[in-house]
Amino acid sequence: MSDRVGGIVLAAGAGRRYGMAKALVSYQGQLFVERAARVLVDAGCSPVVVVLGASADEVRARADLTGVSIVDNPEWATGMGSSLRAGLAALRNDEVAAVILPVDTPGVTDAAVRRITAMAAADALVRATYAGVPGHPVLLGRAHWAGVSELAAGDAGARPYLRSHPPVDVPCEDVASGADVDRPEDLPA
Repeated sequence: MSDRVGGIVLAAGAGRRYGMAKALVSYQGQLFVERAARVLVDAGCSPVVVVLGASADEVRARADLTGVSIVDNPEWATGMGSSLRAGLAALRNDEVAAVILPVDTPGVTDAAVRRITAMAAADALVRATYAGVPGHPVLLGRAHWAGVSELAAGDAGARPYLRSHPPVDVPCEDVASGADVDRPEDLPA
């Protein structure tokens, strides 16, 4: 097995609280989906998989996602869990781990991703924290993918699995912000 770390951008949601698909939110001259994919690419993740659902055709038309793989999640309306399963299923068979990054965390940087991927191993579970609060990115070692996929339902993503398999928490507040953008007023200045 290689030591390659894949990256997954979860970008399938409709963004009901935001009022539009968050993949299409423009921030600092980029769409959220472009920004998230670029963070993973710049951190050395390969391949990078972007999971689309709501507004997938518009995202394809507007976003520059050159160099990444796009996967459609036909079950996107069931929640983030189905997108996480679709992203993990789309990776090749030679990654040792995968970094998970929701599209609505524009403050996450490639430095935070590199800090997390420095701990990559097949049995690793690693999570960024911000002032002690768990956040993203999250690194899932390959040995955990089946268990994560089995429990990923609704909008919980990997949380149910991580409750019974505690990850290593890695402080990242010095290099990133893990704040989620759920509404327009949550956008950083």
